[in-house]
Amino acid sequence: MRQKNRRIALSEIILTIFAVGQIVCTIVFYKKGGSILIRNAGWIILWISAIFGWLPIFTFKKWGGVQKGKSYIKTTQFVDRGVYAIVRHPQYLAGILISISLTLIAQHWIVFIPGIVCIYIYYFDTFKEEEFAIEKFGEQYKAYQKGVPRLNFIAGIIRIFTEKARKS
Repeated sequence: MRQKNRRIALSEIILTIFAVGQIVCTIVFYKKGGSILIRNAGWIILWISAIFGWLPIFTFKKWGGVQKGKSYIKTTQFVDRGVYAIVRHPQYLAGILISISLTLIAQHWIVFIPGIVCIYIYYFDTFKEEEFAIEKFGEQYKAYQKGVPRLNFIAGIIRIFTEKARKS
């Protein structure tokens, strides 16, 4: 267990260094003459990332059985509503979208390098989180995995509308 915690801590340290590095590179290497269409797509993706980054806080506080005054991550109840009906890992998705958006906004290859590292770490950290969730919630989480996409929010939104259409 101790070695597992060290690997997680190392992953978080590396992620923090590269995420901050990508932000700094975005500021330093921002191209004013780049494509406005690509830059605007980056800003749209950044706003979408904000939605997936912030909604879990409210969702867990509302439905996660979080005690008053405790962190939203201290859930005691399984949550598959709200943003968690769209994707299983909305905050990791937010991190991935931020990395993509910064690359599009800056339009410089050097911003892409730390972004790829961040995306890689965010993606593979979702597997670790799923192990923890299975330990905590067991079969309920395994059933949830079968119905809700890990990170593909477009598929998650389509799934919700498809289910609503079938029920109507």
